[in-house]
Amino acid sequence: MADEILTLKEVADYLKLAEKTAYRLAAEGKLPGFKVGGSWRFKREDVLHWIEEQKKKG
Repeated sequence: MADEILTLKEVADYLKLAEKTAYRLAAEGKLPGFKVGGSWRFKREDVLHWIEEQKKKG
């Protein structure tokens, strides 16, 4: 599936962050995600794009 959906834990693991940090970044709108029934979800494609943007910022 090209647009795989990740959970908060999966994104935190992928980015090697604590779950609390990933949650805070998502809640602040700094990490691209959306809520489904109160739980954060992330499109893998959006996360990869976000990583590239962070690299450009230095």
